[in-house]
Amino acid sequence: MNHFKRLRRLLLVVATGVATLSGCANQDITQYAAERPALDLASYFNGKLVAHGIFQDRSGKVVQRFTVDMEGRWNGTQGVLDEHFTYSDGRKERRVWRLTQHPDGRYSGTADDVVGTANGQTAGNAFYWTYTLNLPVDGKVYEVRFDDWMYLMDGRVMLNRATMSKFGVRLGEVTLSFYKQTP
Repeated sequence: MNHFKRLRRLLLVVATGVATLSGCANQDITQYAAERPALDLASYFNGKLVAHGIFQDRSGKVVQRFTVDMEGRWNGTQGVLDEHFTYSDGRKERRVWRLTQHPDGRYSGTADDVVGTANGQTAGNAFYWTYTLNLPVDGKVYEVRFDDWMYLMDGRVMLNRATMSKFGVRLGEVTLSFYKQTP
């Protein structure tokens, strides 16, 4: 009977992974090409911003709330986005993205806790990028994939939804609302 339960769990994990991968494959950045206002990352992420976010586990339960104070600076096609996270439990964290704008709306980025290079593209009001993040949890560090979608709502507000996964299995979602400060 134990063997049957393990097999059933394995099949459930595989089915969940297949469903997750199928869901990710449906969205294509080019479908947003006509959406307005057009997103220019170098313009939007230039200056001070604040974001409010939540992390939901795969059941949908909110397990973490946080605020991010950011400042972006660009010099031509090179940008730096300095993020300061404050979590609801009082924990603080910092991530500094080093971004490069490429032709045709493509971007790449690196940060100290990102494995390799993040790659993405803009089209219309949307930005999609993927990266692997070293995520510390309970004293251990896990490499977790992020599929990150951002949508510019107007000149000041952008919404962000990111799906976190490992080995193709969905772990949860991060939802953020960005607000660009006026100079």
